[in-house]
Amino acid sequence: MLFFSMLLLGTLIGFVGAGGAGVTITLLTVGFHVPIHTALAVALASMVFTMLSGTISHFRQKEVVVKTGAIIGFGGISGAFLGANVSNLMPADFLSDITGLMLFSSAVILYIKLYHDKWLAAHTPMRTELLTGRKLWIYGLLTGLITGFLSGAFGIGAAAYIQLALMVIFGVPLLQTIGTCMMIILPISAAGGLGYLFNDRLDFMIFIQTLAGLMIGAWFGAKGTHLAPLPLLKAAIVALPAVGSIIMILFH
Repeated sequence: MLFFSMLLLGTLIGFVGAGGAGVTITLLTVGFHVPIHTALAVALASMVFTMLSGTISHFRQKEVVVKTGAIIGFGGISGAFLGANVSNLMPADFLSDITGLMLFSSAVILYIKLYHDKWLAAHTPMRTELLTGRKLWIYGLLTGLITGFLSGAFGIGAAAYIQLALMVIFGVPLLQTIGTCMMIILPISAAGGLGYLFNDRLDFMIFIQTLAGLMIGAWFGAKGTHLAPLPLLKAAIVALPAVGSIIMILFH
């Protein structure tokens, strides 16, 4: 049942084209009563493989700002490992609530980006050129440390936060934010997953079923993305984390 449920979820994630770490955590905890710490470990470990394939694809299409992504990702390694160890000390109920709130905030950011992009552009000072020099290292390491900690502690990929930071702080063009974001999340996921592994929170049987279901499902789901009307895709991108967060908060 776990594998087939992840297969369906993976199909939905592939169709939407957005990360599903938070929704995966919701399905594991609410649907299969997996302990929240184990669910976070499985979600982060699964993201390593999904982000790897996505990063390679975007890199081949020259949609990755490598230096910016490498610096932020390097900072994210320490943040994610620290976050995973802090999460290990948190009570399960508190951790579930915060994870749900994090997921909901991601849905809000996605909603603003997709439906109120003009308002966002008017009220957010976007950089028009890539950040370089000492500021790139300072801001990059700090951004990686913060987003890495959030990802490691709460299992959420923090993609919405990272993409917004790439545009606002680092001047990465919109078309390159997705690929660069995937490159950043890759080391964050690996470090966070190792943190949970060292704390004996990773269940390999659950991990294998989850990863297999998500990857196979995502492959099929991606086939239908270009066939869907744009309004449907936009609504699904926002609804996926929003519904997941509500279920997590109310029913965990």
